[in-house]
Parts: sequence; C-alpha cells; structure tokens
Amino acid sequence: MEAAGDKLLKELRDVMDAAEDLVKATASEGGERVREIRGRTEAALEKARKGLQEAGGELQERIRAQPLAAVGIAAAAGLVVGILLARK
Repeated sequence: MEAAGDKLLKELRDVMDAAEDLVKATASEGGERVREIRGRTEAALEKARKGLQEAGGELQERIRAQPLAAVGIAAAAGLVVGILLARK
C-alpha cells in the first residue's frame, strides 16, 4: 500500500515538474493572456505542492499512530487484488 502511495506522489510530482518546466519555457513569450495563464498556473502549482506536503505528512502520522490498522488495510487490499487476479 505504501508503494502505491509513493508511486502516486511521484507521479503527481512529475506532473507538477512538467508544468513548472512549461511555465519556464513560456517565460519569454509575450502577450497579456500568456502572462495571465502563467500566473494562474504558478499559483496552482504552489497550492498543489503545499497540499502534497501536508497530505504526505498527515498520512505518515496516521500510519505511525495506527500501524496495525495500516498493515491490516494493506493486507486486505493485497488479498482482494490477489483474488481478482487469480480469477479467470
């Protein structure tokens, strides 16, 4: 379960990095509309980055507070996936 969460966070970071690269690539572009979109994108990226950091911290706190529940949930999810994959 932790691996899936890590993978999701990595994918979200990759998307945010790509968006940041796009913003940087259009830095030399002119036009009021481009500047407006770039500003909104930068604000959205910053908000998303803060949200990811908060969510990651909260998830770690919950797992540390209830490690047996986290293990149980991961085991149950693995069991369900195993059953679904075993079916033909």
